[in-house]
Amino acid sequence: MSEGARKAPPYWFAGSVPWHARLLSRAYGMAIALRMRLFRAGLLRRVRVDRPVLVIGNLIAGGSGKTPLTVAVVERLRAMGWNPGVATRGYGRADASTPLWVDADTDPLLGGDEPVLIARRTRARVRADADRVAAARALIQAGCDIVVCDDGLQHYRLRRDLEIEVIDGRRRYGNGRLLPAGPLREPLERARGCDFHVLNIGAGDGAEPGFGEWPMRLAADQAWPLRGGRPRALDGFAGQRVHAVAGIGDPERFFAMLRGFGIAVVPHAFPDHHRYSAEDLRFGSDLPVLVTEKDAVKCAALANDRYFSVPVAAELPEAFWVALLDRVAALRETQGH
Repeated sequence: MSEGARKAPPYWFAGSVPWHARLLSRAYGMAIALRMRLFRAGLLRRVRVDRPVLVIGNLIAGGSGKTPLTVAVVERLRAMGWNPGVATRGYGRADASTPLWVDADTDPLLGGDEPVLIARRTRARVRADADRVAAARALIQAGCDIVVCDDGLQHYRLRRDLEIEVIDGRRRYGNGRLLPAGPLREPLERARGCDFHVLNIGAGDGAEPGFGEWPMRLAADQAWPLRGGRPRALDGFAGQRVHAVAGIGDPERFFAMLRGFGIAVVPHAFPDHHRYSAEDLRFGSDLPVLVTEKDAVKCAALANDRYFSVPVAAELPEAFWVALLDRVAALRETQGH
């Protein structure tokens, strides 16, 4: 089970931390520091592949909005003439040890929910592999001229040219402690090494970007029937009660977004990367069911005509895209591709 698939303890974000968690956190911090020293000394080797590598990740365990940003980055790169490919570990895959090409029709149990979602939204080549170097090489062999890593700030073996840190605007860094005493995968100072910092403000929930942070809004306006058919305007559900299903890093963000449309939400939160069964979706009433797009790829086989997927699109200031694409263009010149 991935870090993001576990339910976060409440003390990660407020309250007293148990002594045993503080003790384990210190040991975890020592292991991180040792690993970094080994990389700096060259005893652990970083591998450069033959094309630019852009990593999108975060410092905390759980979701922060990486996947919507990955989709947006891939689409922008393609619009600028690149042929991007996506390297991902694919959390939640039935056989995570076996590399896999993921496309729009891949079973999410085999390919992972996020890789299948990215493949459906972008139609880019997507390679799921715990070995990010092998994934990058496979993408390059398949003709991709830039590798975008969905998650992977902590996977140092693959040398990268650009890093984008995604920050959850509502939770930020929690209590600022390392796992398991807090949500941090690495110390906070690690963020200083990233080239861009994107603050996920969701649907616009009042979070204010700090110095050097770019705001990212997750916009939604339609609900798509899981059984196929024409979409409905999301505001058409205003004033109605609906079941809302979210198995993501921060389910409350999805519920709050729906409430912002005036929808009366009956919330059903599940762990990130949850594998749904028919029993999970028996709610005892015939209300419409709105699910996140990530959950929709896993719920489609269990759904009826009351189920709708609510896709989101990452919206960032145009100045962010200018700055990012300028940096990427410079890579093309320096690497001669």
